[in-house]
Amino acid sequence: MSGPYRILYHHRIRAEDGQAVHVRELVGALRGAGHEVRECALVPKTGAEKAPQGSLVGAGAMAPAAAARPSPWQRLSLPRTAVEVLEMLYNRRGRTMLRAAAREFRPDFLYERHALHCRAGLDVAREIGVPLLLEVNSPMVSEMQKLGKLCFRRRALACERSVLGQADAVLAVTQVLADLLVEAGARRDRVHVIGNGAVPERYGAAELAEAARLRRGWQLPADSFALGFVGYMRPWHRLDLVLEVMRRPGFEALALVLIGRGPALAPLLERAREWGLLERVRPLGEIAGGLLPGHVMACDGALIPAINEYASPLKLFDSLAAGVPTLAPDQPNLRENVRHGENGLLFAPGSADALALQLGRLVHDRAFARALGAAGRDSLLGERWTWAGNAERVVRVFEAVRGGAR
Repeated sequence: MSGPYRILYHHRIRAEDGQAVHVRELVGALRGAGHEVRECALVPKTGAEKAPQGSLVGAGAMAPAAAARPSPWQRLSLPRTAVEVLEMLYNRRGRTMLRAAAREFRPDFLYERHALHCRAGLDVAREIGVPLLLEVNSPMVSEMQKLGKLCFRRRALACERSVLGQADAVLAVTQVLADLLVEAGARRDRVHVIGNGAVPERYGAAELAEAARLRRGWQLPADSFALGFVGYMRPWHRLDLVLEVMRRPGFEALALVLIGRGPALAPLLERAREWGLLERVRPLGEIAGGLLPGHVMACDGALIPAINEYASPLKLFDSLAAGVPTLAPDQPNLRENVRHGENGLLFAPGSADALALQLGRLVHDRAFARALGAAGRDSLLGERWTWAGNAERVVRVFEAVRGGAR
């Protein structure tokens, strides 16, 4: 890898969620590798005031890394039609910001996180004669259509097809998503898969000692198997399936640890109370990012109860980095990283019986559970599913684009 390079990083993120985590972690890793990165955004996510505070496992699980007051852009709440109009109008503002940054910074390439109706990065990259690397985390137009939230469908489709088709490289977080993006207009020879990652150094001896202290504070029986979920709890996650398993004979040692919040939490706790399971459920609320590694390591297992068909879940890589055995739905995007029985366990989505079968392997064989967790960490390290590894992949893509003189 040559360099160092100057990278102009453009995004249109307002929220403090998994998107912001991705921006901070990748920018931090690129800077850690010696590259100069200039963030260009209405609501910046990096810098001293936004520096990573530790592993951020799953969107919505933690309080924001900084307690600063939200900007007007973050507080903005408008009807969907007005939001889309602003998204389209943003291109003018985005081009102005990017042109000004490019004149001063003179980037080697422009890196943009794809957003609905956004083509500012493509326009400016062409104007200044540098490659555009487009990071895509979802099939944006298709996703918004399914949610019934797309007001300007034809315009959105045309913009997406143009940006995907003209970007010098399209970086998809899974192969499943890569295939969807080709259908949406991306050139297959320009699509690369770079998933999410973790920082394994955040899961060391100090965090392990903290995990032991935290575990004592949960006041679970000594033989408990603490299954952890981290994230924003939605009804479609079907966390109630865990409660169904906890009711079954042979699972008396199973406990559920919940880190985060969300609309599914209160109904879940009420169901646990009705079924006499509340004493085996630990709702911990939101946990600051810097404290999350210890909490994850204090669990005996980590659960991804449900995920969409194209995502690369942040929490997967953090539980692998923590050496905690991970259970996840058996679907193609997760099979890209999880090898059933080798570095994690997969279960048929939405099935309490399937979940019980795989949980039983962990609850009833703690030695196997520990070995599986260790194998998960080994796979993360061996495959370099880390933010540092992702920074290297991004730079290799740029060098291939530059070498091909597209």
